[in-house]
Amino acid sequence: MISADNTPDYDNIINVAIGSNVSSIDTFAGADPFAKSWDDLRTYSGLDDANAKRRMTRKANTIFGMPPTPKYEDDSKMQPSGIKEVGSKQINPGKEYANGYSTFDVITPPYNLYQLASYYDKNFANHAAIAAKVMNTVGNGYSFDMTSKAKQKKADSKNKKDLAFIDKKVNRLKSELTDLIESLNDVDSFTTTMRKVVTDLESTGNGYIEIGRTVRGNIGYLGHIPAITMRVRRLHDGYVQIINNRIVYFRNFGAVNSDPIGGDPSPNEIIHLKKYSPLNTYYGVPDITSAMPSMIGDELAEQYNVDYFDNKAVPRYVIVTKGAKMSSESEDRMFKFLQTNLKGQSHRTLYVPLPADTPDNKVSFEMIPVENKVQEASFKEYRKANRDNILVAHQVPLSKLGSTDSSAVASAISQDRTFRDQVCRPLQQYVERSVAQIVSEQTDMIEIKFNEMNIVDEVQQSTIHKTYFDIGAMLPNEIRDDIGRPAIEGLDEKADKEKEAQDARDNARVQQQSDGPSAITGRNPKGSGSKQDGNNV
Repeated sequence: MISADNTPDYDNIINVAIGSNVSSIDTFAGADPFAKSWDDLRTYSGLDDANAKRRMTRKANTIFGMPPTPKYEDDSKMQPSGIKEVGSKQINPGKEYANGYSTFDVITPPYNLYQLASYYDKNFANHAAIAAKVMNTVGNGYSFDMTSKAKQKKADSKNKKDLAFIDKKVNRLKSELTDLIESLNDVDSFTTTMRKVVTDLESTGNGYIEIGRTVRGNIGYLGHIPAITMRVRRLHDGYVQIINNRIVYFRNFGAVNSDPIGGDPSPNEIIHLKKYSPLNTYYGVPDITSAMPSMIGDELAEQYNVDYFDNKAVPRYVIVTKGAKMSSESEDRMFKFLQTNLKGQSHRTLYVPLPADTPDNKVSFEMIPVENKVQEASFKEYRKANRDNILVAHQVPLSKLGSTDSSAVASAISQDRTFRDQVCRPLQQYVERSVAQIVSEQTDMIEIKFNEMNIVDEVQQSTIHKTYFDIGAMLPNEIRDDIGRPAIEGLDEKADKEKEAQDARDNARVQQQSDGPSAITGRNPKGSGSKQDGNNV
């Protein structure tokens, strides 16, 4: 409000901050169950016996507990190892200092996981980019391929009978593994499970695969655990989850240690996928963190738009009165009208009673809009720049968002190829290597492969397959496997025989042509040099 002498009436100014309704990181802090006090946590289930609660109580009052024994370090796979006794000698930060939630000896994530997960739901560019990466990495299904060991064994076999035996064994293993891996979860397929894991991986930087075993030690369950509920133990000896007032401990995949929190002798296992960050050895960091300012700015801009249309597209105004002093009653009525009635319905009329004019003083009332077209244009460009920054952080082309940009459409094939080779394929290889741990427990003959995004049509692909077959780079059953069809027993052998027969015919034809008149220059055909009409010259 501006008075008649052009000075602001500070008593009637309403302070409004753009994005005042947007949740900040502090909002998500209350959603973290690990941030609760021990008095709250001690009532949760998962600490089944009194001894466990006493141990945790002592732990809550100290920073360091008893040091782990060498046997526990080995059993829990605290440090990565290689061949035989060779392993990493890097310093485990958890052995030197405590950092995190001391009660359960877990580490605080470098970023608020709840906030990162919320951006997947709320930001359209981030959601679309993550969905594109997930779908083209693990969303197209999977297949099984021979390991390098099996391929070498096949290459060393000279006997066709041995080759046929290897092919038959590989095909049988592929079928058995497909049935097994799809039976490990009666709710989600393996593809669905991996889509959830990789969605978490791209949203929060971390993805978790849960493995449960039978009493005989065989893998009997495979599923996904939400990343926002998991925390990494300081010693790298496992993970802790708190959800619905329940505490659960998970050990590393392949570890044999017992549960140090709840006392479970056979806790389930975890394969932890994470986006590498040089600043953190416990958790991964998603790609989107480099574009966090653009994410926050776009969220504020979106909220600004919502507020604008919630006000029925009525722009904000500066109200100026000259020549009159409004009564308190008039001011109250006007402010109430602007704050409630005017944005509640469209095309409302504002009536403000003012004192009458005097010969020496002319009364005037003016509402000056704050917004202008230049501001709207720059606002649009700002949101477009935010979108582009988010896509660059993910390394996802604009075409994957369904953009109608002509330049994007014109180079879509080239962008898809780059996206596949530089983004999706490296991510596939990382996920494949992680899942290979599960497959390798069953056999060393085959390994899992996630299907790549297809950037060629069926006609082009069939031409490629024919070329590969003609030069001997692919066998018929390998082509059938590439297009998702089951192998046919004896098909490769039949094709080899037909190809040998065709090669023999081609060689005979070439030999015949080399001895014919058309292939000889400078002399008569063989045997006819000294004969004419059957008589010697």
